[in-house]
Amino acid sequence: MAQQTDIKYLTPIAVDIRKKKYCRFKKSGIKYIDYKDAEFLKKFVNEQGKILPRRLTGTSLKFQKKVAQAVKRARHLALLPFVADNLKTNQ
Repeated sequence: MAQQTDIKYLTPIAVDIRKKKYCRFKKSGIKYIDYKDAEFLKKFVNEQGKILPRRLTGTSLKFQKKVAQAVKRARHLALLPFVADNLKTNQ
């Protein structure tokens, strides 16, 4: 008869070790996000041109608002597209 503490699994239990998210602006000491730097802003935009959320980028609330405003200004000046297909492809 098996005891209650002898639990055996057919496959090992998957334990995800995730890398801790951090705000790259606080770590680097960046205080101003330049809307004219389109290459930098592409890091915060997905392939369709949508702004990535905080939970994916790890950006703090204060800087996420600044990133969103900078992306919107860059779109208005046609530095970034509003909608795109394969925005991040290497050409």
